Amino acid sequence: MRNSTAFELGLVIVGGLGSALLIGLGLGWAESLLIGLCVLLARHAWNLFRLARLIRRQHRLVPPFPSGIWGDIYRAIGQYQQRGRKGRKRQLRFFRRFREAANSVPDALVVLDKSRRIEWANPAAQVLMDVHWPPDDGKQLSEVFDHPELASYIVAGEYARPLEVAPTHNRSIMLSIRVAPFGERKKQRLVVGRDITKVFHLNLIRRDFVANASHELRTPLTVITGFLETLADSAQTPAGHRRPLNRMQHQAERMRSIIEDLLTLSRLEMDEQAVEVGPVDVPCELEQIVADASALSSGRHQFQIEIDSDLMLIGKDSELRSAFSNILFNAVKHTPPGSQIQLSWAQTASGPVFRVTDNGPGIAPKHIPRLTERFYRVDKARSRESGGTGLGLAIVKHVLSRHEARLAVASEPGQGTSFSCHFPPASTLSAIQLERQRQQAHQTSSLAATQPSV
Repeated sequence: MRNSTAFELGLVIVGGLGSALLIGLGLGWAESLLIGLCVLLARHAWNLFRLARLIRRQHRLVPPFPSGIWGDIYRAIGQYQQRGRKGRKRQLRFFRRFREAANSVPDALVVLDKSRRIEWANPAAQVLMDVHWPPDDGKQLSEVFDHPELASYIVAGEYARPLEVAPTHNRSIMLSIRVAPFGERKKQRLVVGRDITKVFHLNLIRRDFVANASHELRTPLTVITGFLETLADSAQTPAGHRRPLNRMQHQAERMRSIIEDLLTLSRLEMDEQAVEVGPVDVPCELEQIVADASALSSGRHQFQIEIDSDLMLIGKDSELRSAFSNILFNAVKHTPPGSQIQLSWAQTASGPVFRVTDNGPGIAPKHIPRLTERFYRVDKARSRESGGTGLGLAIVKHVLSRHEARLAVASEPGQGTSFSCHFPPASTLSAIQLERQRQQAHQTSSLAATQPSV
């Protein structure tokens, strides 16, 4: 930079000396100065024109460069071009590695633009989702992958739960489809289709085995329980045998509870959505559940009840009754005598919430993620003593999932535990709406009864 400045100053000095020489030859000072400026401007104009031509033709600026300040300009632009070329090469290498990695992924990957049109897809999408890229570029995904639930699933924007579908082009496989927003303002979508055929069939086999085994165990268990009751009630049974018989009865009853819970879980797993849904008078159901919990407690616990008598739900009454009772009964069984149990059913900004809170011993954080697993127990000894099957919260999880609700657990050791069931606002039903539906149903039935039979 210093050399360039010195060169430019040298040109000015030489121009000044030339102007003085011209003045000595008889020209005026103004004419001499104008000639000198024209020479300098001509040099700058030529270098500027040359630079513009090279840039317009996208030529690389390489030495030799002009002298002076224009050399610095040429050199700086050449270095900028070199950095740009290196950056483009680096981006190209990264893009190629990304493309190779995406093409080697066994899952189907489909990129949708802001209009939900196909922008890119990997080779696995051709096999799993029948999406051929680039032939299907610009098409709507629902046009290529024809499934009635896919279009509404993508538009809805609720991607917490994957969509499990059997593609129409290949009914022998089962896909789990997940969608992730990305890009500017999360307008684009990345659709991931995973082949879960083996897992799906294994779950079917496990579910059928559990259901069949549990069903077959009911008959011999009923016979055993009947004989145990007969022996325990018989006057001819020796006194020394009564205690073992009572313990056998207790374990048989516990086994019956496990079998019933397994059958309930199998039935819930058959369908993802609750069937035969209708208005559920939740306050009435909770009153009966609280009465049963009070009987189970036998006065050992203090209950605080807050129920919105005007808040109803649309759902399956038997399943909701099972979920609510399991949560409340767990609070009774797993808290020491004298504990306080709070039950609330209220409307919130995010929808109806059923909550059971106790001031018991609490649960360590490491156990909370596994509470809804089958047969998982925080304290195995206490759970067996209380008669728990280890399936209650698994049933709660499946019931809530079928009603598009979720279970939240908050607990700290020594600070108690809170179980919350959060329902979507769409499932809310008021007492007025419930009474109106009952009246309409009664009018429909009365009208049908008065119609003459043909």
